Amino acid sequence: MLCLTILWPVGLTLAQEAQPQGPVYIVQQGDTLWDIAVRFGITWQDLAQANAITDVGQLKAGDALVIPGLNGIQGVLVTEQVPFGETLRSLSRRYQVPQDALVRLNRVVSPAELYSGYFLIVPQNTAGGPPGEKVTLSKGQSLLEAALMHGVNPWNLVGSNGLENTWEALPGDVLRLPGEGDADQPGALPEGIERLELSPQSLVQGDTAEVRLVTSEEVNLTGALGEHPLHFFGDGGKGYVVLQGIHAMAEPGLYPLTIGGEMSDGTPIGFTQTVPIGSGDFNYSQLTVPPETVDPANTGPEDQIWTSLAQPVTPERLWNGIFQSPVAQPSPCGFTSYFGERRSYNGSPYNYFHTGLDFCYNYNLETNEIYAPAAGVVVFAGPMTVRGNATMIDHGWGVYTGYMHQEEIRVKKGDRVEAGQVIGIVGETGRVNGPHLHFEVWVDGVQVDPMDWLEGKFP
Repeated sequence: MLCLTILWPVGLTLAQEAQPQGPVYIVQQGDTLWDIAVRFGITWQDLAQANAITDVGQLKAGDALVIPGLNGIQGVLVTEQVPFGETLRSLSRRYQVPQDALVRLNRVVSPAELYSGYFLIVPQNTAGGPPGEKVTLSKGQSLLEAALMHGVNPWNLVGSNGLENTWEALPGDVLRLPGEGDADQPGALPEGIERLELSPQSLVQGDTAEVRLVTSEEVNLTGALGEHPLHFFGDGGKGYVVLQGIHAMAEPGLYPLTIGGEMSDGTPIGFTQTVPIGSGDFNYSQLTVPPETVDPANTGPEDQIWTSLAQPVTPERLWNGIFQSPVAQPSPCGFTSYFGERRSYNGSPYNYFHTGLDFCYNYNLETNEIYAPAAGVVVFAGPMTVRGNATMIDHGWGVYTGYMHQEEIRVKKGDRVEAGQVIGIVGETGRVNGPHLHFEVWVDGVQVDPMDWLEGKFP
């Protein structure tokens, strides 16, 4: 690593005389002049000159630095994490900062960069208080009518929302009224949508993404995460829930999450925000198996059948709470293989992944029974080449579980099962190197990490 030492003839950190006008950044613990300059897209020399810095080694937490080159922007610059449910326009209205100023401050090339969790730089003099109350223009409503209805000056409404005139606002546009409102409400969605939540906030390969909307009225919703259409279900109260699996081989990066539809009065809903999906950091393994179990002539048709079983989305939710373990616990050897592991079969490239969680065979038990982890309906029960004796259960809302390599199957297609019911016996049929249970969880057509369902509650 190349280290650059800068020698200054004078040991004064910051000049005390009047500083140039402009936004101010408060130095945080661990900051360097170089880091700050890179953050704002300027050179460290320009930053030092603007602040009359003569010894970069004396820079300390709490120092106030004027950031040059940001004409028209004033106030102390702070960092705010972008909430889920915001766009560049709604963030501008939330913090009362012009869109072009936000773009310059954050060097935004595309609005897609403002993903959920992005750290946004905003002037504190505008970000200090909560945003104003939301108001949405309904079909056929003008900004003048909305201003009259809420008792505000229409030109104040124009100015506070970054509009050039009263006719620029369109039906479905979400405006902010002067004053204070609910800071937690999603700024890019109509006021009838009170909350929009994404869990987990930082998605990785193999996760089950949960999107939840809390509303004050019934709404008609559509949506998509990347190429996957979203299915919305009422939660029995004031909200709607989506469960969507993140594929174990999904390319890490930013993916658009889109929500559309209509409010009960016909007001359109149109929202898109990118969400980051990171790597699951899975392990790698090499396995030697019978050649016929990796022959595409066998695996292709079987994979197609197995995948098709988990595609229908049953509108009734049959499970409740955390999934029970499908085998007796505790087991002396635990798990023999985890979800997502990248695999090479018989010297192949690592273009396979382990699609479930493997429970070892417990030799201390007379019979290794397999139990349904939750209520559901059996949609498949029979032999397969790769999966051996296999069972799949539909739990509703696009959630399925699969059980492979069984010695015996104790259920048949169409059976309604309850949590804890015996459905089979652990075995070593199909592509195996020993007796074990391969357990899968599918969410909206995608295999996900079963451990999340055994340790956490969805939704």
